[in-house]
Amino acid sequence: MPIGRLSSAEVEARVVRSLKKRHIKEKAFRAVGLSGVVTGLVLVLILFTSILSRGLPAFWQATFELDVYFNPEIIRIDPRPTQTSGESSGDFRERELAWLTQVNMVNWNRLLEDSVIAAAPEAAAMARRDVRRLITSGERFQLREMVAENPSIIGETRRLRLLADANVDVWLRGNIDRSLPDAQQQLSRATRDLADKLFEEGIIKIRFSQALFMNPDSRSSLASAGLAGAFVGSLFMMLIVMFLAVPVGVASAIYLEEFAPKNKLTDLIEVNINNLAAVPSIVFGLLGAAIFINTFNLPMSTPIVGGLVLSLMTLPTVIIATRSALKAVPPSIRQAALGVGASRVQTVFGHVLPLAIPGILTGAILGVAQALGETAPLLLIGMNAFVTNIASTPFEQSAALPVQIYLWQGNELRNFFEARTSAAIIVLLALMISLNAFAIWLRKKFERRW
Repeated sequence: MPIGRLSSAEVEARVVRSLKKRHIKEKAFRAVGLSGVVTGLVLVLILFTSILSRGLPAFWQATFELDVYFNPEIIRIDPRPTQTSGESSGDFRERELAWLTQVNMVNWNRLLEDSVIAAAPEAAAMARRDVRRLITSGERFQLREMVAENPSIIGETRRLRLLADANVDVWLRGNIDRSLPDAQQQLSRATRDLADKLFEEGIIKIRFSQALFMNPDSRSSLASAGLAGAFVGSLFMMLIVMFLAVPVGVASAIYLEEFAPKNKLTDLIEVNINNLAAVPSIVFGLLGAAIFINTFNLPMSTPIVGGLVLSLMTLPTVIIATRSALKAVPPSIRQAALGVGASRVQTVFGHVLPLAIPGILTGAILGVAQALGETAPLLLIGMNAFVTNIASTPFEQSAALPVQIYLWQGNELRNFFEARTSAAIIVLLALMISLNAFAIWLRKKFERRW
């Protein structure tokens, strides 16, 4: 019925029904949106709770505190050579290498075994190999380095903190079923009983693990495996990304947005940039392996190659974010600058760019943070290779934090490395959250109102 033929009461009733329907739809939309936000927050909370509950215990580790006697009857080495007058550096180096060979040949495990027996005399009745299993094998290198740096400690007793073996750490923490038969245990009955006794007496304690942050990865000594090598590798790659992708991306965006003519060529470039931002990261890994490794013969598993690949991947993100920040500057700023006689370059760099800096910095840092967590392209350029040293230059082989997490997740000693993997994830998330927080701080600091 036409509205003109309705009475005022009927018109009012129809308006009321329409408003009710609209209000119901608005409430339903708000409820759906709110439920989506709450669901997302709950899932994120569950994720972080799961990671923290598993990873935080890995920051503490079973550690011995023993008096180690550097027994001269075991450490039978010549005095450290000194360069005599008239001796060439080559001859001196040869004598020093011969002396270091003597140091390497010392039975350092025997010193560790004697230290345990001195702390627990009942261990003297055990097999030496069972006593040796208490302390991770990598700690013998600590004794070797101490003597190599200062041979005068031979004959002295030093109080040292030594990491327990990974299987001992798992046993003392209760991460393995103690009711399993001996055949399914990684340690002998005598070793397990002695570990329990030393733990009760306080000779073994659960202490904060510096090895997790100070040591590189290790296969021979699982308990001493750390993130130092992977952290340095990721640091080198992020520096390369910041010094390559960010300046090139910002400069490209300024040219495309402010100076490039609007024609089919620039339209094609813009379409390709938007498409590259959506390309899977593994494709950039294939591209990097084909160009940087196969064509330019750069070494595999190095931060320089990883940084170049991540720079290519980050470049579209930086360009898009910079162009968005430039577009957000009102046209009146440009018109006012041009109106008072400023050139196009002076307008862009003196007026537009300072106002766009908050958005540019935010986009650049977020792009770097995204690159920090990428794993697939790094696997394709060989950064999953096992590297035991800490790289001193971007041209040396190194691991990366995401790849280290990938490698630890597949380790056969899951009872030990499951928590270790979660701890590495916590470190990576902390770095990414710090970068995001830094981006927000920069935006607030440089933000200007117009």
